[in-house]
Amino acid sequence: MTDPTPVPEAGPSKGGVAARIRNYFLTGLVVAGPLAITIWLIWSIITWADDVMRPLIPPVYRPETYLPWPIPGTGLIIAFIALTTLGFLTANLVGRTLVGWGESLLSHMPIVRPIYKTMKQIFETLFSKSGSSFRKVALVEFPAPGMWSLVFLSQPPSGDIADRLPKTEHVSAFLPCTPNPTTGFFFYVPRKDLIEIDISVENAMALLISAGMVQPDSDAQKKLSSLAASAQAAQAARKPEKVE
Repeated sequence: MTDPTPVPEAGPSKGGVAARIRNYFLTGLVVAGPLAITIWLIWSIITWADDVMRPLIPPVYRPETYLPWPIPGTGLIIAFIALTTLGFLTANLVGRTLVGWGESLLSHMPIVRPIYKTMKQIFETLFSKSGSSFRKVALVEFPAPGMWSLVFLSQPPSGDIADRLPKTEHVSAFLPCTPNPTTGFFFYVPRKDLIEIDISVENAMALLISAGMVQPDSDAQKKLSSLAASAQAAQAARKPEKVE
C-alpha cells in the first residue's frame, strides 16, 4: 500500500489576488477622482480670475513684482472686492443714476440692447432672493404616454403668452438633457399634467447627470418610490376624459 500523494496547502489564487487589486484600485479611484476633479475646477477658476484681473492691475500693485513667485487667488480677491464696491456704489442715489444712464445708453444700441436685457433678466432671476428659478422639480409625461421625465419649474408665463394658451393654468418647465443639463427643452405645460416631487434641485440634477446611477438620499428615495403609483393614478384619471 503506497502513501497518498501529499496535497499542497491552499493559497491565494491568482484570480483572487487580481480581484483584490482591482477592488483596491477602484476604491482608490472613487476616493481620489472626485477630489482631483474638485481641486482642478477650483484651480481653473482661480487661474482664470488671475489671468483676467492681472492686466488691469498696475505692476506696482502686483504681489509678484516684489516676490519671486506669483500668489494664486489675488485676481479672485480683487474681483470680489471690486464687485462688492460696485454694489455698494450702485446702492446709493448717485450709483443708481449712473446705472440708469448707462442702461438708457445701451437701450439705444440695436444689437447690444436685446443681449444686455436678456442677461440682466437671467442674472436678476438667478440671484434674486424672491425669485422662483428652478426651485421645484416635477414629473411630466414625456416623450410618450407612460414615460415620465424630470423637469424643473420656474415662473408662470407672462400675461401676453398666458392669454394665448388654453384657458387653464400653465407653468414654465425646463426639461434638461442627460448627461449635459445645460441643454434641453423649454415648454409651457398645464399644471394639472405635472406631478411635483418633494426633492431638491441638487438631488434631481445629480440624478440627471449620472443618468440614474446616483440616486437621492434615503428619504428622497422613499418619495421617489411612490412616483410610479402616482403617475399611474394620474394616467388612469385622465383616461375617462379621453374616452368621452
